[in-house]
Amino acid sequence: MLVLASASPRRRELLAQAGFTFEVHPAHIPEDPTPNEDPIAYVVRLAREKAQAVFDQLSANPETASNLAVLGADTTVTLDNHILGKPEDAADAARMLRLLSGRTHRVITGVALVTATSAEVAAEVTAVRFLTLSDEEIEAYIATGEPMDKAGAYAIQGRAARWIPRIEGCYFNVVGLPIALVSTLLETQRAM
Repeated sequence: MLVLASASPRRRELLAQAGFTFEVHPAHIPEDPTPNEDPIAYVVRLAREKAQAVFDQLSANPETASNLAVLGADTTVTLDNHILGKPEDAADAARMLRLLSGRTHRVITGVALVTATSAEVAAEVTAVRFLTLSDEEIEAYIATGEPMDKAGAYAIQGRAARWIPRIEGCYFNVVGLPIALVSTLLETQRAM
């Protein structure tokens, strides 16, 4: 049984779109980076902690533990190796969007697959180029509410798509779940 340890509707949609059957049991853990934590280490750590927390919760029954696979994921946006998480408020969203304006940043997703016999982790990195944004564009975008629960204060699959002329890497990673990487982890786990 595959379990997604995330409340993200985007991750649910991507897994379903790729044909996976799964249940959703969100993990509730603190998501603060430790001082000087590398962005890749940060998202991989959170993905593993989320998957492990849900696995521990659901595997109390030994009968279900043997065929349980819990998928955890965490996505962040980085610029100059600084983590840009979800904005705290509209002013923070504006700050992030101004930082991203006219520049290329990285979107990193850590994924973890925890089973009774193993815990596999990996990360996907995608470079995203932003056009230069005016203050008016930033203000209008924030007024839609779209950036408020997104790492880096934008959604590539939403209105922000108009500002992204190119990416290098996995598009689905930027949405929140690198499906090809997840598929590889699941296939490797099944082969064990």
